[in-house]
This record gives sequence, structure tokens and C-alpha cells, in this order.
Amino acid sequence: MRLGVLDIGSNTGHLLVVDAHAGAAPLPAYSFKQPLRLAEHLGPTGDVSQVGIDALTDFVREAAQVADEKGCAEVMAFATSAVRDAGNSDAVLAHVQERTGITLEVLSGEDEARLTFLAVRRWFGWSAGRLVVFDIGGGSLELAGGADEAPDVAWSLPLGAARLARTTLSQRPTDVELKALRRQIRADIAANAGQLLRAGAPDRAVATSKTFRSLARITGAAPSGDGALVRRALPLVELREWIPKLVGMSLEELSSLPGVSASRAHQIVPGALVAEACMDIFDLAELEICPWALREGVILERLDHLSFLGTE
Repeated sequence: MRLGVLDIGSNTGHLLVVDAHAGAAPLPAYSFKQPLRLAEHLGPTGDVSQVGIDALTDFVREAAQVADEKGCAEVMAFATSAVRDAGNSDAVLAHVQERTGITLEVLSGEDEARLTFLAVRRWFGWSAGRLVVFDIGGGSLELAGGADEAPDVAWSLPLGAARLARTTLSQRPTDVELKALRRQIRADIAANAGQLLRAGAPDRAVATSKTFRSLARITGAAPSGDGALVRRALPLVELREWIPKLVGMSLEELSSLPGVSASRAHQIVPGALVAEACMDIFDLAELEICPWALREGVILERLDHLSFLGTE
């Protein structure tokens, strides 16, 4: 069957159309996305601005039309931290539903972590053993670990790359700013690190989504054009060597790096600091990059449900 998953993130709105059935990997058929940057449309009170609401509504309306044109039998639409944390979240959701007919489900941070973990488990399989999974989004950092398809522990922290870029760093961060941000990031992650650490070292440590993919590419990983089956990793040693270079670069220089888009260049430094902290605190020499993440997790869980009901 053909399914659409409409993901409203803190950075991007993304409709992924896939051909899928139980027991097979979802096959991407079409992708439609726009850089909404909702995390940067939050006003002083934490509300999404009218400009942000209008951009979101226009995108959802267009995405719904694309899904119809591509023959999607069902569209699963969800929003993550930018909408979840907004002071006017209910009003935003009601406005989108009224103008487009699409109801956005707001995922909790724990659900984001859980569904991303499911996608990673399905990608690597049971031979991966105990997994720990990290996902740096625009608004939040998700962490999860476990030996099964459902993680033993899963939680979310407000350490997304766009959020940190907007609230904590100037365009040319000073040493004082960087030191304060590094301290904040590490304290927030370490506060609940024992949830993962008490189970011992993982058999495989994995990272997903755009920030980690960009950092891996900067440090020498294969380009996306080489295909999803090529192994990619983010090594801590190389990341540490790159962070001072990234701090010293202009936005134009950052956006010229492999794997970095102009719309996300300002997020690379805070994203790198979060990635470094995750690896340091959990004593990980590298993180393997998984091409599947939250959207695939949503699709896989839906397929499991349809298969259970016997309607797939």
C-alpha cells in the first residue's frame, strides 16, 4: 500500500511517500519538503508567530494535495517539539485543521525517542545487540536504549540544534558563550545519563537525522549519493578536531562544507557540541549513522498495527 508520513519538525516540513507492506522495508516513492524553521518563529512568550502559522498551514495544505496526487491511501501527520512546546500549540493545531482538513498529532518527546529507536532496531536487526540511539533534531535531543524493539529507556531534552542556535549563541560566539553552552548541554544530558549507563556498554551506538549526518559528512563519511547501505560513522576524535574550526567559520564558510545546507549552517556548532557531549558522557568513541529515523518508525509502527488487524 502507499502511505504518506507528514512530519512537521522544528526545521523542516517533510512529506515522505512510501510503498510499504508488512515484512518489507518501506520503499521511498516521493519526497516533498520545505524549510519551515518553526523553532525560529517562536516569539518572546513562546508562541508560534502568525508568520510561522501561515507558513505551516500553507505547507500542510500543499502536502495534502501532493499526497492525493501520489495516490496515498493514508497520511499520518505529526508534529514534534516546535509545536509541542509552543504556548499556543492548541490554536496552531486548530488553525491547521480548519484550513487544511489535516489533523496533526503532537508526539511527545518520549514517543519520538521510542519510534526512532524502533526504526534503528529494524534497520540493524537483532544482531546489533543492545542499542543506544541519539537523535538531534531542531528543537530537542532524543535518547533511547534497549535490547528489544521497544527501548528500556527513552527520553527527550530541549537540546535541539535550532533551539540552541536561537537562544544561546550569537553568530560569532565568544569563548564565554561556548563554555557556558557546553556546561549547560553536559549538565542536562548527565542528569539522567544513569538510565542508559546502568545497563552497561551498548553493543552498538547509533545516531540518526540531519545534524548527525551532516557532522559525519564533515568528518569524512561517504556522501548520500553512495547509497544508504554504505557504513557511515561520526568519530569523536575527528569531531573534536573539527569543533574549533567550525566555531571560527562564517555562515558562508559553514554552508560550503559537505553535507551542510545554507538553511542549517547556523545550527552546526551547537549541534556539534551536543554530539560531542553525548559521546563523552556515554564514553563512546564513535556513533554509527542510521539512514532511518522518526518517519520510518512511524511507518513501521503503522504497518505493524495494520498487520495485527489483518487489514494491510
